[in-house]
Amino acid sequence: MNTQPANNVFTATRELQINKVVRNTYLLLSMNLATSAVAAGVAMTTGAQPMHWLLILAVFIGMPFLINALRNSVWALPLTFLFTGFMGYTLGPILSFYLGLPNGSQIVLSAFATTAALFVGLSAYAMVSRKDFSFMGGFLFVGLIVVLLAIVANLFLEIPALSLTISAASVILMSGMILYDTSRMIHDGEANYVLITVSLFADLYVMFVHLLNLFAAFTGQD
Repeated sequence: MNTQPANNVFTATRELQINKVVRNTYLLLSMNLATSAVAAGVAMTTGAQPMHWLLILAVFIGMPFLINALRNSVWALPLTFLFTGFMGYTLGPILSFYLGLPNGSQIVLSAFATTAALFVGLSAYAMVSRKDFSFMGGFLFVGLIVVLLAIVANLFLEIPALSLTISAASVILMSGMILYDTSRMIHDGEANYVLITVSLFADLYVMFVHLLNLFAAFTGQD
């Protein structure tokens, strides 16, 4: 019995499903990035003060879990925009701080351009190569836990060298996360584009914030 036609139909259906997830993910991600940018602009314009790090951490960790729990409900999309809007608002005071430094505009522009270049390059590599980066999951999870603990510890220790080490490690980890999340869109048949969008947004947010720290240090302003 010739199974070739059936295999061709399955492959075509699979490709259509992948293309739909990819299209929906990047469309939603672009909308969420725009929402975050507007929220950051509002925070900067109104002179918003930095929020307590515990509140930011609670939202940054807790909201994705809530969105995951409600991923198949009508609340998933609104919560996604609420999450990215909140995180954008927290970014406003950070941007105001860096823009207030000498060469602040250059620092912010360099961090933004590097974040964009890394995202496009890593995503394109994962999409074109079609490599499965799921094997990185365990390593990335452990790395995130270690970095998170180091960040909390350095809030009290305030060691500049440790801060730069954390930022460098975070950029590397987020690069791995972008590969991992992009790979999920291609290889995970149960991939939910809302959850991948939230994860990619978090990758970009963390990468951008830590690149700001690194570029400020490189220019001798941090």
